[in-house]
Amino acid sequence: MSEPVLTELNGGVLTVTLNRPEKKNAITQAMYAALAAATERARTDDAVRVLLFRATGDSFSAGNDIADFIAIGSSGGGQVVDAPVFHFLKALADLDKPAMAAVRGRAVGIGLTLLLHCDMVVVAEDALLSAPFVNLALAPEAASSLLLPMVLGHQRAFEIFALGEPIDGRTAQAWGLANRAVPADQVDALAVELAAKVAARAPNSIRKTKRLMRDSERLWALMQEEGEAFGSQMSSPEAMEAFMAFTQKRAPVFG
Repeated sequence: MSEPVLTELNGGVLTVTLNRPEKKNAITQAMYAALAAATERARTDDAVRVLLFRATGDSFSAGNDIADFIAIGSSGGGQVVDAPVFHFLKALADLDKPAMAAVRGRAVGIGLTLLLHCDMVVVAEDALLSAPFVNLALAPEAASSLLLPMVLGHQRAFEIFALGEPIDGRTAQAWGLANRAVPADQVDALAVELAAKVAARAPNSIRKTKRLMRDSERLWALMQEEGEAFGSQMSSPEAMEAFMAFTQKRAPVFG
């Protein structure tokens, strides 16, 4: 069985590949642990100048693995700061080197909010990005309640959260979520090209530039606050109904 998260360092670019195409790259807790380790390596390893996220198959990521959600929610455990997902979020908040992403197909939930922590994003023109947290009776995560309105404005961000409807790659570029929108078969090559260009820049200058552009402490504080809201919702009757409706391919009934 192939590893669900692959890493490769080449020319100063650490490429992290989601490699669970049979599940649309839905992310499990084990995958979050691997993503956290790779992101922390990018921060601490002087050989790494750029972190590039990509995926195999026809989707960037379907978001969190619903089976994991149901198991965690049913246990009443919710999300806690020592869970693998929070290790990954903390690593993203702390990362002071450039992060980039190459996105084809669907980018759902964390598949979209991860992009808010990337400094450059290349999307396929026909990619579909969505944050259907409310559809699953959940709350935003990954500091997206701050970052998405900063990028899109309140009204567009609220629509994406509240309705959970996808936007395509062209719209993502027009709205500022992506730097480039290109045909799907050009996404990876362009992302690699841009990553190589950034990796060739003065590394200390790049790191100081990113630090000045981000408040990592504020992001981490908000991630924890969102985590409390997310965790309380995940073990709620609303979320259990939403999860079951999702697995049974029916509309949820709330109240």
